[in-house]
Amino acid sequence: MLFDSHAHLNAIQYEEDIVEVIQRAKDEKVTHIVVVGFDRDTISKAMELTDQYDMIYAAVGWHPVDAIDMTDEDLNWIKQLASHPKVVAIGEMGLDYYWDKSPKDIQKEVFRKQIKLAKEVKLPIIIHNRDATEDVVRILQEENASEVGGIMHCFTGSLEVAKQCMDMNFYISFGGPVTFKNAKKPKEVVKEIPMDRLLIETDCPYLTPHPFRGKRNEPSYVKYVAEQIAELRGVTLEEVATKTSDNARKLFGITR
Repeated sequence: MLFDSHAHLNAIQYEEDIVEVIQRAKDEKVTHIVVVGFDRDTISKAMELTDQYDMIYAAVGWHPVDAIDMTDEDLNWIKQLASHPKVVAIGEMGLDYYWDKSPKDIQKEVFRKQIKLAKEVKLPIIIHNRDATEDVVRILQEENASEVGGIMHCFTGSLEVAKQCMDMNFYISFGGPVTFKNAKKPKEVVKEIPMDRLLIETDCPYLTPHPFRGKRNEPSYVKYVAEQIAELRGVTLEEVATKTSDNARKLFGITR
């Protein structure tokens, strides 16, 4: 069984064929999918999907690129949604210094507010980090994010940074980039992450793994991430699938 710990089936790219996408995931033995909402529209759609499909759970939060758009009402809404039985995490949240829509100081403020909220509602957090590693790690440390832990989503950083995050009770999640031929760092790092701290994801519709790179990603392709990790670590696909699924269920508090 496979657990896709980060998907965006709430994206417009799936409006026409969501039923078929879900069926293909089931055919590839994907048993659980966490759909991540990161603004008003995608949070609403994620919640709809949790009602429609038993295998879908939701994470709700505010993306750093859009931090400038988040209001106090939005934060209160996220807090209310956190009590829903199928909301399993707050996020994705973090810092993104690649895009410049939201000023860095606003990104940091919104990031800190969401960590505080997660600690209040006692849910793990999902971290988005792009070109902002030093500030992300510092803020996680300053806000005592270890109280709730969470996921370093689609990790492409160094082993040193991974260790800092694991020390704060975070899991390290790998997606499509670990399958890319030129992705030397993720391939090296994934071999060193303890199995009880490892997760897999698609981040679909983005970051499609080899051999489908360039096409729309979907949860059924999480198998290719697991296969690559198994090959790199010298273990079976079944071992990676079982352990990462166990890890995700433990983190998210999912008992079935």
